[in-house]
Amino acid sequence: MSRLRERFERLRAGRRKALVAYLCVGDPSLDESVALAQAAVRAGADVLELGVPFSDPVADGPVIARAAERALAAGATLPGVLEVARRLRAETDVPLVLFTYANPLLVRTLPRVVAAAREASIDALLVVDLPTEAAGELRLLAAQAGIDVVPLIAPTSTEARARAALSVATGFAYYVSVTGITGSATAPLEAASREAARLSAEHGVPVVVGFGVDSPDKARRAAGPAEGGADGVVVGTAIVKAIEGARSPAEAERAVFDLVKGLRDALDAP
Repeated sequence: MSRLRERFERLRAGRRKALVAYLCVGDPSLDESVALAQAAVRAGADVLELGVPFSDPVADGPVIARAAERALAAGATLPGVLEVARRLRAETDVPLVLFTYANPLLVRTLPRVVAAAREASIDALLVVDLPTEAAGELRLLAAQAGIDVVPLIAPTSTEARARAALSVATGFAYYVSVTGITGSATAPLEAASREAARLSAEHGVPVVVGFGVDSPDKARRAAGPAEGGADGVVVGTAIVKAIEGARSPAEAERAVFDLVKGLRDALDAP
């Protein structure tokens, strides 16, 4: 059983929701990304999404786009992100998801990237702009390496497309709450939670809700009730924004810890 599936089964057995924390790795530096990820884990993150900075992040809002620009300017690369993963794995057993766009993978070739991801103890790949129909080679290589592949499902996905994505999902699936970019302020979170619960029940794959989850209250709404609702939530923009607003590395680490702790407490509240 993969590290991700084991984590989700343990959470379900304890009637708890997964908290997936996203970081744009390299913002403000690779070393600080390690410390920030560790702060998120100490505060209660169940899964870490390690974002590969990319110059044209079409699914990401302005906060994460600015973070990617800063990370790229600081010299962050895909190999650098994988080095961060190696350093984190030496300290924690929290599942690590490599969050990226297709271009950085295709430039280096899929076999090389999957092999490097395996060596870095990456547990899953999430490629935002690679449709299910085009991901066959990636899924095959990842399966051979023991790495999960996480599909995205949108409110506009037809039932057939959702079924196709979930039929090949391993680890978990990511339900995008809104037809828009990350950081959306008006996402219909309760509806997203209900749809995530339906898809999970019908297909037997954990489904988490992301986009627009930027506060403890919204995390609870996106997660839904303990019995039913989504299997967890993804928080990215709020974390990246907290890092952006910090005046020192220590302040950034405190901000990430406090934010993630507040989200964790809200998800665990009766």
